Amino acid sequence: MAVLALLEEAPMHPYRMQQLITLRGKDKVINVGQRASLYTTIDRLSRDGQIRVSEVERDGQRPERSVYEITDAGRATAHGWLTDMLSVPKRGFPDFHAALAHAPMLTQEALTALLRSRRDLVAAEVAELREEITRVSAFLPRVVLLDSELMCRTRATELDFLDDVLSELESGAMTWSRESLAALSQTNEPHP
Repeated sequence: MAVLALLEEAPMHPYRMQQLITLRGKDKVINVGQRASLYTTIDRLSRDGQIRVSEVERDGQRPERSVYEITDAGRATAHGWLTDMLSVPKRGFPDFHAALAHAPMLTQEALTALLRSRRDLVAAEVAELREEITRVSAFLPRVVLLDSELMCRTRATELDFLDDVLSELESGAMTWSRESLAALSQTNEPHP
């Protein structure tokens, strides 16, 4: 999707795509950590007729660089993906949610330590996202930052949640025991 979206803006070579993804902070939502994965995606999109080489740049000192452009088929594919992803919420199964569902397997102390560690990492991520949004908003329109804003708000909400849970764990307001959990498994009452 990222390759098609960038080529919708203008034809470019893969290195420029990677530069723009990083410059715009999109490396937080697009995995471009390994350059090979970007080239694999480009090869697949080219093979499938979604993009094509528009020109080959030749600079005496550098190797040839292929400049790609989006095709009409690629544009239709990208618009279809966007329509689906933006209009219909998808139910996911995030690891953190699954882990929380089984948190009673741990002691209060162990859960508190793990959530405290996560809380500190999430707080740092929120601060980094806010700083990055402020930095890039100086030269990018807001519409280009919507994904970063959503990520920041989502993580900030998680941070609030973690603070609430940690407060209850540390104050003793949230407790459980193996015995109380075993008793729950013996009842036929529905559980949320």
